[in-house]
Amino acid sequence: MRNCILITASLLCSLGLTSQTVGVQSGDEVTLQCSNFSSTYTQIIWFRLNRSEPRCISHMFRSFEPATFCSGFKDGKFNMTSNISTVFLNIKQVDLSDSGLYFCGYYVSRYPLIVDATFLEVQEVNYEMTKLVIVVLVGLVVVMVMIIICLSVKIKWLHKAHIEEQDPQQDEVMFNVSLALPKLV
Repeated sequence: MRNCILITASLLCSLGLTSQTVGVQSGDEVTLQCSNFSSTYTQIIWFRLNRSEPRCISHMFRSFEPATFCSGFKDGKFNMTSNISTVFLNIKQVDLSDSGLYFCGYYVSRYPLIVDATFLEVQEVNYEMTKLVIVVLVGLVVVMVMIIICLSVKIKWLHKAHIEEQDPQQDEVMFNVSLALPKLV
């Protein structure tokens, strides 16, 4: 019981200092980062908190060696890499089941020692809402096009009526001018 309290306190303290939250959409790809804390030969591990127990995702001993996957986690979805300063965990095609607390660290006497922690929040894309927005936008475009066509027709009609109003005056002026010409000659 004493060990359990000590581990829980250690977990909470370390999470409070370096924890962050990353939000992604379902289907996206995400890369989590952790400080490369090892300057010596040690096993660096990415964990995911599964209910109350941390589960190993993958681990590596040196940054230039390929990572090994733990049982239940497959190569292709997860990829662990490292350079001199950072350890990365890349997750492809995330879904809701990938949401949770991820942390990296190493084991000390059968207990994980946490270095960095990240809460991954995967948000499901609401396709019904997306469809509704598209339908509303298409409807607005159709209404706007109809308004533009109606206004164009009305402007053309008013312009034609205005020209026809001016034409009888032009004809009358031309008639008067033609009557005046024979008198002058």
